[in-house]
Amino acid sequence: MKRIDLIRYLLSHGCELFREGGNHSVYINREKQRSSAVPRHREINDFLAKKICRDLQIPDE
Repeated sequence: MKRIDLIRYLLSHGCELFREGGNHSVYINREKQRSSAVPRHREINDFLAKKICRDLQIPDE
């Protein structure tokens, strides 16, 4: 999955960019009080994308 597609999906489910790290961007779900790091690669493995969604407690894409 492309990183930009995952970010659009996260934003559409109420997640926000919390901060930019060295190699990752940290997104948070304020409603559920959860956070997860999204790596800065063009392609993100589908397994990792599902884990990020589970960490943020939003439905898997």
